[in-house]
Amino acid sequence: GGVRLAAALARAAGDVNAENYYVLDKDGLIAKDGASEAEWAALAPEQRAFGESFSMKNGLRRGASLLEVITAAKPSILLGLTASPGLFTEEVIRAFDAACPAGQRPVVMALSNPTDRAECTARQAYEWTAGRAVFASGSPFAPVDLDGTILVPSQCNNMFLFPGIGLGATLAKARRVSDEMLLAASEACAGSVSAEEQARGQVFPSVSRIRDVSKAVAVAVIRKAREQNLARMSSLERDDDIEAFVEAKSYFPYYTPLYQSPYV
Repeated sequence: GGVRLAAALARAAGDVNAENYYVLDKDGLIAKDGASEAEWAALAPEQRAFGESFSMKNGLRRGASLLEVITAAKPSILLGLTASPGLFTEEVIRAFDAACPAGQRPVVMALSNPTDRAECTARQAYEWTAGRAVFASGSPFAPVDLDGTILVPSQCNNMFLFPGIGLGATLAKARRVSDEMLLAASEACAGSVSAEEQARGQVFPSVSRIRDVSKAVAVAVIRKAREQNLARMSSLERDDDIEAFVEAKSYFPYYTPLYQSPYV
């Protein structure tokens, strides 16, 4: 999961190589430097693609700890997909905050489910960074009152993407769902976060706007499918206004109230 996510992020950023992404497994940093021949051969090709970037880089070697990687690499985003509660300790989060590039807020994404498996809690991330952290988690956390300021954690959940991806792929009559379509869906979701939500520290839209987000995702998926010649929509369905087309094809669970006559 973590390696595939890193690969997707690298593609989204247009990176030619993986040198800006540090991936750790249960044994520490995945790196060619410091790994035995047998250990290196046992890694999956996707893992080796990232590990090759760290040979002689920042003095980091295979097995470097999370704290060592943070101190040397000075990342701005910390992703947790380990199901190891407490992995993001106070020492780790404070070091991460201190190492974050100037002008950037540290992004902490403790994505393991359920809540008791998260790498840290929202309150811990906020308190250990004096409220500077932007926090997202796989399972929901309640808003945190930090010295009178309400900070709202985001829930990083596939509910923001899957309905729109399914709707868009279905309406486009896509031959398949490409990686580029998934990336377009992710970008549409990110673009749906309002300025007010960003000010509250959210990195995902509010759930109350899920219908609008799903519509934006579906539109993005259709456009990308057509761009890649993966759509099999008929000429009558190639509406110039894709948004209106998606709106017209969306299901709204509204029902006419029924009343029983007292005389029947």
